[in-house]
Amino acid sequence: MTREEKAIVIDNIAAQLNEYPHFYVTDIEALNAEQTAALRRKCFENDIKLVVVKNTLLGKALEKVDKADADLLKVLEGPTSVMFANTGKAPAVLIKEFRKKCDKPVLKAANVEGCLYVGDDQLEALCNIKSREELIGDIVALLQSPAKNVISALRANAGEKIAGLVKTLEERNN
Repeated sequence: MTREEKAIVIDNIAAQLNEYPHFYVTDIEALNAEQTAALRRKCFENDIKLVVVKNTLLGKALEKVDKADADLLKVLEGPTSVMFANTGKAPAVLIKEFRKKCDKPVLKAANVEGCLYVGDDQLEALCNIKSREELIGDIVALLQSPAKNVISALRANAGEKIAGLVKTLEERNN
C-alpha cells in the first residue's frame, strides 16, 4: 500500500470517526465466512457500520480527530475491526446477542457518550447505558408524575375534594 493510499484510508476512517458519535473496537478473528456474513448482516440491520482496519491506520486516524487516548491505543494489537453507531448501546447489545452462538466478537474498547470503556468486561455496562433521549424521557416522566398524581386525586371524588378544599381555604381566611 502506497503512502497516498494509506492517507486516503486514514482520511476515510477519520471521517467515519467524526460522522458517528460512538465506536467500538472489537476482535472478530477466527469467525468463519458464514459467521462473518451473519455478523455483517446483523450490523446492517441495526444501522451499525462494521469496518476491518489496520491498527496503525486506525491509530493515526484517531490522532487526526483528537480521540487518541493512551488506553485506547494500547488495545490496538492483533486483528481489529471497528463498529460505528449512532446509538451508544446498539453495538454492545448486538455483540452480546451474537455471542450466544459463538465466542466472538470480543470487545477491546468502546467510545460511547464521550467516555472510554476498555476491555471485554465492560460489555454488560455498555448494554445498560441509556441514550441521551432515553434519559430526557425519564426526566420528563419523573417531572410529570407529581402533576398526574394531583390531577388524578382531584378527579377521584372531585366534588367532595374540591368542596373540602374550598371550605378549608375559607376557614383559613376567616
